Amino acid sequence: MAAGSRDTAKNRSENGDATNDGRIERTNTVPSSPSYFTREPRFNDLYIRLTQLLNKYHRLPTLPANEAPTLPWMKVDQIRQQLGEPVKSSHFAKMIRVGKRLNLIDPSLRPNEVDIVLRQLTRNIDPYVNNMRPITIDKFGRAIGVGKRKESTARAFVVEGTGEVLVNGKPLNEIFGRVHDRESALWALTATQRMDKYNVWALVRGGGTTGQAEALTLAVAKALLVHEPALKPALRKAGCVTRDPRAVERKKHGRVKARKSPAWVKR
Repeated sequence: MAAGSRDTAKNRSENGDATNDGRIERTNTVPSSPSYFTREPRFNDLYIRLTQLLNKYHRLPTLPANEAPTLPWMKVDQIRQQLGEPVKSSHFAKMIRVGKRLNLIDPSLRPNEVDIVLRQLTRNIDPYVNNMRPITIDKFGRAIGVGKRKESTARAFVVEGTGEVLVNGKPLNEIFGRVHDRESALWALTATQRMDKYNVWALVRGGGTTGQAEALTLAVAKALLVHEPALKPALRKAGCVTRDPRAVERKKHGRVKARKSPAWVKR
């Protein structure tokens, strides 16, 4: 070894950068969090912890979704406020999906560390006591119902009348060009034979025409139940009082389809 190299190794050894046998040791401080250099370190750490627990306990017996314990999950605004970070809605939705999968584990077999992490995603309320505010008829005789379907929302004002229907201030046929969508929008009234008994004024937003029509179905059914609660069995049988949870899977941009590129053939 040259003299300069020996002096450099000696200096490194004195500063703690190398051992006496010349091996280099780490001198920089290692971050305690794997997300130290990200914009959302606390959120990422929580998400990593959830995925680690899912990988660790995914073989434990699970319950059906309708039998799993009811938890009051946080909203994205609440998690932003709690963590003090600009969490994206798409990232938050992924984390909640992992949390809901962990919540399906049989409570009698669920490890305590899973319960501790899930408590960080829930609000401090009793989900069985926090009931929805009942819908009432206002001083104008209107019952207001709200419905959702995919990305569409509808708000319906139902009042006793002669069967007049306006959607966004226009006749029904100007909003919904297809006969199927027009029938779907007023299916709650058609199924209960109440078309000529109530007037409907509705506001629809977002999504496509089919989604708006099906959202309006739920909104009208909720408002109709305020006027006539005895219609609930008939509306339930007609499929008007339950929101359809199905949604089209989001598009994955950048993924190559199977037939997009020519097949590779060895020549």
